[in-house]
Amino acid sequence: MNIYIDCMGADSPAEIINGAAAAAKEHPEINIVLTGDQSLINATLPASSAICNLKVVHAEDVITNDDTPTTAIKVKKDSSLVKAFNMLKEDDNALGLISAGSTGAVLTGATLIIGRMEGVYRPTLISQLPTANGGFVCITDSGANMDSHPEWLMQFAIMGSSYMRAMTGKANPSIALLNVGTEDHKGNTLTRTTYQLLAASKLNFVGNMEARDALTGNYDVVVCDGYDGNVLLKGSEGAVKMFMKKFKQNVMASLSAKIGYLFMKKAIKQLRSAMDYNNYGGGPFLGTKKPVIKAHGASNSMAIRQSVNQLLRIKEGKVLEMIQQGIAENEAR
Repeated sequence: MNIYIDCMGADSPAEIINGAAAAAKEHPEINIVLTGDQSLINATLPASSAICNLKVVHAEDVITNDDTPTTAIKVKKDSSLVKAFNMLKEDDNALGLISAGSTGAVLTGATLIIGRMEGVYRPTLISQLPTANGGFVCITDSGANMDSHPEWLMQFAIMGSSYMRAMTGKANPSIALLNVGTEDHKGNTLTRTTYQLLAASKLNFVGNMEARDALTGNYDVVVCDGYDGNVLLKGSEGAVKMFMKKFKQNVMASLSAKIGYLFMKKAIKQLRSAMDYNNYGGGPFLGTKKPVIKAHGASNSMAIRQSVNQLLRIKEGKVLEMIQQGIAENEAR
């Protein structure tokens, strides 16, 4: 079984490379193939011992965030991302691909090179956010499809539910629709129509949800279009950063607060860890024929290790098979 990792395009390729090396040591039963500047990769890899299940494929070019995604995928054939996608496409034993590069390019490559699953209108980008009860909530879509249709959101719900069943073991994950109010008549044309589709489905749809309740732990999947989902994601990240910054300022403002912090240090460290996206891995693109994970551009080595674990759980949980079954059942209704 092979996993392909695009090492370039991220803020720190060294973090991607080190994370891949750590994952290869942790999972000797899988092969990890790195694409990118071979000299850079070899210089970064640990020199103490060879990692037999880690291979490097050289790529001369890099797709950046400044490139137009569709043009870059078609023109930059020797880029690390396109090479990784092409190998994934031809590999029947592949577990999937990981990239911390351009979101648009990863989505375009997944759609154009790998292709959509039968019956899927649009792939969706999943993001995981920690919740108050110690678990996490799945946001779908979180940035791939800015202008969506109700039928797309219906499929996002199916794919998100399948993913959460595999990740959490829950037989029937709860699904909420992001809206401006909880009443069934609230929202715009998109959300009102989507509400009717979800309510008529066999999914565990629990109704509308306001953004302030996303992290309560009361919901497993939050369904929305890519625009609203990305705003929810970035807004949540910004609120957490502001809280931690203000907390630090208040602690440093007085001696008594500094002393109190010493007694709370372990709890604060646990809180910071729970809110760190690196500990959750990347965001899977669901709906393509083979799994693709988009890691954060600023991912550290832990995020890459966790992304590898995500791909393994997607395989073990038969997520693609469950998605295909769910799409087929919905189309047959």
